[in-house]
Parts: sequence; structure tokens; C-alpha cells
Amino acid sequence: MAEIERESMEYDVVVVGAGPAGLSAAIRLKQIDPELSVVVLEKGSEVGAHILSGAVLDPSGLDALIPDWRDRDAPITVPVREDNFYFLGEAGQIRIPNLVMPPLMSNHGNYIVSMGNVCRWMATQAEALGVEIFPGMSCSQIVWGEDGTVRGVVAGEFGRNPDGTPGDAYEPGMELLGKYVFLSEGVRGSLSKEVIVRHALDRDAEPQKYGLGMKEIWEIDPEKHREGTVTHTMGWPLGSNAGGGSFIYHLDNNQVYVGFVVHLNYENPHLFPYMEFQRFKHHPMVARLLEGGKRIAYGARAISEGGWQSMPKAAFPGGALLGCSVGLVNVPRIKGNHNAMLSGIAAAEAAARAIAAGRSGDTLDDYDAELRAGPVGRDLKRVRNVKPLWSSKGLMASLGLGGADMWANQVGLTILGTLKHGKSDAAATGEARKFAPIDYPKPDGVLSFDRLTNVSFSMTNHEEHQPCHLRLADPTLPIAVNLPKFAEPAQRYCPAGVYEVVEEAGKDPRFVINFQNCVHCKTCDIKDPSQNITWTVPQGGDGPNYPNM
Repeated sequence: MAEIERESMEYDVVVVGAGPAGLSAAIRLKQIDPELSVVVLEKGSEVGAHILSGAVLDPSGLDALIPDWRDRDAPITVPVREDNFYFLGEAGQIRIPNLVMPPLMSNHGNYIVSMGNVCRWMATQAEALGVEIFPGMSCSQIVWGEDGTVRGVVAGEFGRNPDGTPGDAYEPGMELLGKYVFLSEGVRGSLSKEVIVRHALDRDAEPQKYGLGMKEIWEIDPEKHREGTVTHTMGWPLGSNAGGGSFIYHLDNNQVYVGFVVHLNYENPHLFPYMEFQRFKHHPMVARLLEGGKRIAYGARAISEGGWQSMPKAAFPGGALLGCSVGLVNVPRIKGNHNAMLSGIAAAEAAARAIAAGRSGDTLDDYDAELRAGPVGRDLKRVRNVKPLWSSKGLMASLGLGGADMWANQVGLTILGTLKHGKSDAAATGEARKFAPIDYPKPDGVLSFDRLTNVSFSMTNHEEHQPCHLRLADPTLPIAVNLPKFAEPAQRYCPAGVYEVVEEAGKDPRFVINFQNCVHCKTCDIKDPSQNITWTVPQGGDGPNYPNM
């Protein structure tokens, strides 16, 4: 096929992704120099459409970016009033006293928010400063310089046929070129993944670790609602099958965020994370809260959990990785949005200095140094051993040793050094023959729901006449290898029912990809034991349309 000719536009800085990291970078660039040209490209149909987070927001990042945000009608109005930690058994629970928790675990001064709505508000602040924001613009390719420099991205390509050839209404998109390109795609972004590999940015890092976070919004009985209450749980129903836990956040308007996180380093390929979430809601403590209420939204996304040890180098020739593209979540705190914002600020300041000095296309080493030595690095370093302890020793050891390590780090001591994560989450998957299948209760349609019904509450939509954005390196592997060896776990680890093994009488099994259901969580790209699935962007605007996630 002949090389596609595209028009190009040049900016000082091109930002991929309108999440908290990308928007913070754009805002800070214009605060420093209003004359800088800055563009933000967002694959969702609008800013916030693809944002899903818990979320209890530590406002430190926003305080640094927009100190007077409280006077600007920011959708950040529900302060945390009560903090609860529980260890669950099947029929009851034990409350963990707040006094034994390290001070960093306190949510005093934090806010329960919809990060989608926070990002929508941040976009208005950015546009008021002159930032150009284009939603519905998937960035499908890197524009590489001959020397490996990232010069820009291809955005806005539409109209390819299912086989990948240009259709009758094909639009080639544009090349958006910048002196620096910021990749703030969130967890496991396709362009970030490509850049990390090409420049070996993770050469000196531990493998990145991940969790799968699933979330529902419920409207509950006003008599049960306690605005500002934050509850976290560990234990049942996961037990020894997997690490993880839940969150229950009471925001305003009698609404509650109910979420469940499963660490993706689990071994048993029969584990069904979505069904663990649904089973969790039948715990007596949770069921009492939700009975009489209704679920009004659902979504899912992967969470970076590797922390300090797993951070790749965040700067590369021509740009930088921001936020979850680096992996800046503080796992025990279940918080990363503040660090995402701080990373955006640091990257913007480094790029602004470079441009003012007449530079472009080089490596912003001072950004990477600031990320590690500054507030982000300090936040992550003091909790760096909680995740590897949980992975290798289990929940109870993580609570004991991990808690002691966090207390020690609180006062500047190190008792465990820096522990390693070991193998990747994909490599952690065990063979099916070594594990017993798990019998999950059927959803009752009241507290628990089947996947496809819940996906309809994510408002997900993909134009069907386009190439599947979930690419198989070898189409034969799911049936030839994953099915006999691992019971093809894609049928279960996907929280949206994208993958099926269809068996018909007298015919060989078929692996079916229902990409229209995809909520862009990227779990398949992470957990597939054969590492055969690559998540890429569909055409712009497609995917979930989260209202208040």
C-alpha cells in the first residue's frame, strides 16, 4: 500500500491524554508562558468519558497547580469525614483501629470526587488559558525521527475497513508535531508501551505490576447514606486466591461508589475477578447498605501497582511519560491522582525551561530526576515494600511487616531495604490442571449482575465496521495453547465479556473477540499468559462514556 500522506500541525508541546496528568501539564505550561502553543488530544468522546477512578483525592497536586481551586467552582465538595478499615470474613467483619494505621493512611483533608468531573473542570481551566483540547482524537501512531526521537503523533484517523484497508470514507488523520510530546495515556497506553520498548526505559526497573479495578455507582436509601464516609476492606471473598480489596465511598446526592480491586498476579487461571466483585456485594455488611438501592453506572480499568521499583525512566528523546504511564499509584493509600498532577507539573516546568533555552527534541533528564527526588518519589518510596510483601507473603504478612515498614519509613528508617516484585503478572498465571475450578453463585439481578448487563451501564459503544483494536500476534494461540494449558483465562479476566471460547457440536472451539464490549481497561494486554494480545486504540470517540466515574 502506498505511504499515506498526512497534513501536519506544529506545537511547542503535544499532550496525549486529557487525564489529570496531561491536563496539569497543559495548564502549567500556559501558566509559565502564555505564548507557548499547547494541544491536548483525547481519545474519549469528551474529556472525562474514559476517566475511571475511586476516588478519594489528595488535593496536594491541585493545590500546587491551582492554589485557589476552592474559589473556582471545582467539583470537589465532599470532604472525608469518617475513615473505616475492615477485615472481612464470609459472614462478618473485624474493624481495624485507625490508631494502628500509619499516618499516611489517613484521609483527613481529602475529598470524595468523580475524577471524570474533575477532569472536565480542569479542561475548562486549561482552555481559559489558551490550551487547545481535541476530544474524539485517538492517537494511533508515533511520528519517529530518524534518530529515534519522538517528533509527534498521528491523531484522528477514521474509516478503515475491518481488514485494515482504507474504506470509502477514510480520513488519514493528521500529524501533530511538537518540540516535546507528553504521553499521559493512563495505564498500559499503546504509545507509551512502544516508546518504553524502543528506548528500553524500563531497563533498570522491576516488572510493572497491576490490579483490575471495577466500580459501580449506586443510589441508596437516604437513611443509610453517610456523606463523606470512606470504607476500605480486605479479606473475603478473595481469601488466598488473590490479593485485593474493596472501597465504598459515600459522596453526595445519596450516591455511593462501590469498587473492588483484584491484583493481577493471581495464579489460579479459574479465578473470575468480575464475579469476585459481584460476590463481595452479598457480604452482610455491604448487602445491608445496598438493599433498596439501585446501580446506575459500571466501569473497569487496570491500575498500576508496581510503584517505586517499577517506574521506567520517565523521559525519552523528544518527550516524557506522565502519570499512570509511569505508574505512580500509592498502593496502600489507593491514590495516584495527586501524583499524576504533580508529574504533569514537573514535566511542564522541565519542558518550559528547555524551550526557553532554545532546545527541542532532547531528553528532559531534569524531569525524571524531579519525579524521583521530589514529592512523587517521596510518596512512593516510603510504601515501596507493601505490594511485594503482599504478593510473596500474603495479606497477613503485608498487614504486619508492611505496616511496620511504613511506620519506619514515616520517620526516615528503612528496615527491609527495597524488595523486588519478581515475575510479571502474565508469567504468574499457573496451569489450569494445578488448580480447582471456582464455583461462583449466579448473579441475582438485584445486588449482583451479569457482565453484559453491567457493561450496558458503562455506555460503551464502538463503531463495528472498523478493525478490531485488540490484536492477536498469533490467532491460533488462544485455542492451541491457552485453552488446554490455562483454560483460556481471557474468558474470565476480562470485566466486559469481550472474549469467548465458542464450542459447537462437531466443530473445533473458536476464540471470539467481541471488541464492541471493550471498556478499555487493558487487562488482556497485561494478564494474557502467552502475551499474545495487544490493546490498541479504536477510532476516536469510541469506548465507554462514563458520566460521573
